[in-house]
Amino acid sequence: MKTNRILWTVASMMMAAAMVLTACGPAATEPPAATEAPMTEAPETEAPMEEITLRVFAGNVGQELELTKEAAGRYMVLHPEVNVEVVDTPDFVEDRLGVYLQLFEAQSPEGDVFQIDVIWPGDLAEHFVDLNEYGAADVAGDHFPAIIENNTVDGKLVGIPWFTDAGLLYYRTDLLEKYGYNAAPATWAELEEMARTIQEGERADGNEDFWGYVWQGNAYEGLTCDALEWVDSSGGGTIVSPEKLITVNNDAAIAAVEMAASWVGDISPDGVTGFGEEDARGVWQAGNAAFMRNWPYAYSLGQADDSVIKDKFDVSPLPAGDAGHGSATLGGWQLAVSRYSEHPAEAADLALFMASYDEQKARAIEGSFNPTVMSLYQDEDVLAATPFFGSLYDVFINAVARPSTATAPQYADTSRIFYNGVHSVLTGEVDAMTAFEEMELDLQDLLGYDVGQP
Repeated sequence: MKTNRILWTVASMMMAAAMVLTACGPAATEPPAATEAPMTEAPETEAPMEEITLRVFAGNVGQELELTKEAAGRYMVLHPEVNVEVVDTPDFVEDRLGVYLQLFEAQSPEGDVFQIDVIWPGDLAEHFVDLNEYGAADVAGDHFPAIIENNTVDGKLVGIPWFTDAGLLYYRTDLLEKYGYNAAPATWAELEEMARTIQEGERADGNEDFWGYVWQGNAYEGLTCDALEWVDSSGGGTIVSPEKLITVNNDAAIAAVEMAASWVGDISPDGVTGFGEEDARGVWQAGNAAFMRNWPYAYSLGQADDSVIKDKFDVSPLPAGDAGHGSATLGGWQLAVSRYSEHPAEAADLALFMASYDEQKARAIEGSFNPTVMSLYQDEDVLAATPFFGSLYDVFINAVARPSTATAPQYADTSRIFYNGVHSVLTGEVDAMTAFEEMELDLQDLLGYDVGQP
């Protein structure tokens, strides 16, 4: 029995060896017979997603361009298939509008998202998509209703609010204390007196470049904003009334512009008639002015670590005129999507991202750009960075609107007639009465409206 078990074991080992040799021998190197099943193919890999490029045409006043690029960078992290290019545009809104119109007239797809002024929706609506069709209707209620209404043309939301603005008075707290003043000026007459006193004192102390008051006096949209504040606070109306009456030529409006003209070469430099926002800020932030009219963006720049006026200034509402109230022109910018874009859905998604709560919060903290998302005015981080957002909230929501709705689609020409006429008074080229009579006639020719009183 033992011998038989050994023989069986040997036989088994020999059979196993034969099987191994068969499996490992030459037959294993021959191609499989034609009758065998074909080899399984490797699974196909998905084609890489095609990258698209979106171009954002943005402003470059203060920190605008830098903050827009930062927002674009955050969007690209979330959407690696999208490349966002931020295109710098001219500072003066008239020049920027000219760039936009060239693209629109050519129906060019080169621009996708456009930063548009609060006064442009009526004039440019035909060139933009309805953002309500791309999700804006779900978030419109988060923004100031008046701005949503402003941006809605014939039922289409042509711009999502990005940031709002209103004219403010900046003043040097250290200099007011030095010269015995305990508050910002409440009237234009008080501003003149305080500016002149401080200017004379600072020059006597050796700063011959010091001025009492700087503002925007160049012939452009910024002058329309400044002049509207002088005129409306004096009871002179808003150039064209909401009822479509031309009201510009009245005694109160004439007196208000004559008042401003008297500042040139007195409490304001002769060159103020060529100043834009950044020109005024340059004088102010160099420590060479007691007062400045500007937008909220200048606050964070004045508080920068390298600013010579850091912690030496504050802001207040603009002074009141003879009508007994101050006026702050409503400003602000929106994001619109070109209907000539090759990627309107993606462009709309980018616009809504940039106008979202988180992005507006970042702009408010880093650049003191006023949010249009109402709940941000109770945000502790925002109020810590820009305390005046809370204290001057009423200024922002009650700002006086330019007559862009009443004159659409001819607001740009309306404003041009107004600021050129005002500029001619500031420079002494024409007396105020003649300038306002000419404005009235030119507006009648342009708009065909009747003349009335404010």
